[in-house]
Amino acid sequence: MTARTKIVIAGALVAGVTGYMAYLGASASWQYYLTVDECVADASSLPGHQIRVSGKVARGSLRIAPDAKHAEFSLRGASETLSVACSGPLPDGLAEDVDVVVEGRLDDAGTLQGVKVLTRCASKYSAKGPQGASPTAARPVPGRNT
Repeated sequence: MTARTKIVIAGALVAGVTGYMAYLGASASWQYYLTVDECVADASSLPGHQIRVSGKVARGSLRIAPDAKHAEFSLRGASETLSVACSGPLPDGLAEDVDVVVEGRLDDAGTLQGVKVLTRCASKYSAKGPQGASPTAARPVPGRNT
């Protein structure tokens, strides 16, 4: 085997391994999320599988531990609710009646054991004021020259 052939084989092997590792890394972010209603309907086939579930934190259900590393709440869908128990860091925007996506595993009792909670940033979705101005844009302060 010539040196050139060895280099070509080694290059192909490195490219193949790199491509496979990139695919594995990217495939984790391709995972879409289920709605609460879909999760509840498929609950018998989901225990043990890593899933993402989207819904709204039900009013009156949010309980956050004093250390802010554990929360329990109900996730509300169009017609169903799902119990959620999250451990780990919680986002600052976690509150009742907020849209969230919870990543975790469904246990045999039907509770989603969350490891990550993602909330929407409300400021990104707020309406613009007149002529495209943000409703929180700087305004002149009375008594100062503007």
